[in-house]
Amino acid sequence: MNSITVIGLIAAILTTSAYVPQVIKSMKTKSAKDLSLGTSTMLCCGVLLWLIYGVMNDDVPIILSNAITLLLTITLLILKLRHG
Repeated sequence: MNSITVIGLIAAILTTSAYVPQVIKSMKTKSAKDLSLGTSTMLCCGVLLWLIYGVMNDDVPIILSNAITLLLTITLLILKLRHG
């Protein structure tokens, strides 16, 4: 694995894991009232497009980070719709 890929993977881990505390908090409190529905929707769409881009370019850091981020942001969107 080259250094560019390692940097990409580290960046992916840091940016993707930033969503974990919000998902945990929203699940524990069963509240997502402070989350913006518009922002959550746009974020899901943008992350999905990044995932497609990563797949089309066979870019592992982009694929992994955006696949995980998509799951986390969809979870937040569902929580917003249920408990918003």
